[in-house]
Amino acid sequence: MTDPHTDPQCEVAHGHAPASPDTRTLVAVFASPVAGYLLRYGSDAGYRPVLLEPDGDRASAGSPAGVKVAASFAELSDPRADVVVTDHHRPELGPVLRDILAGQANWVGVMGSPRHSAPHVPALTALGVSAADIARVHRPIGLNIGSKAPAEIAIATIAGLIAERNGAPGGFSFPT
Repeated sequence: MTDPHTDPQCEVAHGHAPASPDTRTLVAVFASPVAGYLLRYGSDAGYRPVLLEPDGDRASAGSPAGVKVAASFAELSDPRADVVVTDHHRPELGPVLRDILAGQANWVGVMGSPRHSAPHVPALTALGVSAADIARVHRPIGLNIGSKAPAEIAIATIAGLIAERNGAPGGFSFPT
């Protein structure tokens, strides 16, 4: 058993651990209720939050205070960016995802139920995006916690991203 006074995880829980040197950027694509929660929670979890919203009116109405807003991924291409598309019904889905995949994102995911078809696949195929690039897009995303509200979806998504960042499987399986 590890001494609780020298256990690094215990130090984290008590707020005595140093900040992570590999801070990632969390890009929420499209202003939505989930994006607002995702950006707030992501900031609390140590991400640099960015809203990518190509529609200027929606950007000004849907950006949480203090969050950088970009109209395209080219403005912020970051190899440490975790990108979450929060609305798969937007007509700009294909072009925006195509540009993200052409950039240097670390991780790309699209929210959506696994019970429904993935609208990004035909949208990207129609734009000539390769099958290999389309396969880089994760869907569904987040931990399966039975989310029923925007805040819960954001929590599940952040938890999944943290698990991926830390090389952990997520869930309730812990090494001893």
